[in-house]
Amino acid sequence: MSESFTKTKLKDPLILDLLQNIRDHRSMLEDLEIIKVDPSLINIISNEIGRELYIENEFHKAKGFRKLHIEVAEFSKNLKILHCVFFPDPRFDIPIFGMDLVKINEIVSAAIVDLSPASQNQGVKYEKALSEVDKSSFTSLREVPNWGEIFSKNVFFASLKSNSEKNDFCRVVDQYLSILIKLSKDATPELNEEIIQERIDYQKNYCVQQMKNEKTSMVLLKYFNEKWVNKYIKTVLFDF
Repeated sequence: MSESFTKTKLKDPLILDLLQNIRDHRSMLEDLEIIKVDPSLINIISNEIGRELYIENEFHKAKGFRKLHIEVAEFSKNLKILHCVFFPDPRFDIPIFGMDLVKINEIVSAAIVDLSPASQNQGVKYEKALSEVDKSSFTSLREVPNWGEIFSKNVFFASLKSNSEKNDFCRVVDQYLSILIKLSKDATPELNEEIIQERIDYQKNYCVQQMKNEKTSMVLLKYFNEKWVNKYIKTVLFDF
């Protein structure tokens, strides 16, 4: 399964660059292994004219992470999406890494990356490092939606207007991932059940808030029935 992306028909250079960057950082994690899931969720393909689509998923886990999910998708040959969430194991003091890129034809309408807090006081450990990542070159920063209270103070959200901005976004993602990997290397298992439960509750809230992003379901409902979409969102994208 780990080779499925390199064989995909998706040849978008920006998405492939980001994908390779994410996978390179993922490979640095200890005890990395594939999570076995329903094979029908790994490659989802339709060749129906006017409704062409494919979705490819990778599912892994590692020390400190209960689920490392990467999704690449293309709908009707014009909408391309790269989605990634690394959910920490609640026993470890590690933030939630999230990244999304939405590209319509050649326009990147949305590019977002964050290390979202997974407990009440977690952000203080890495806020300074995130704030020092240079984001001054971007010209079209976007406002975080109402449900985005789950994100950190240093969430990056923008439309990308030029090749240089696309390159800079790759750099920002790389730096956020580097911070995440360092945090994961330093983290040790927690034994306090109250703290573990707090982290579980934070992940649940993260998923609940993400599900309020109606754009995700609106895209999928053009290709699948409501029952399938709800199951996909709740079990593949944002399970808790």
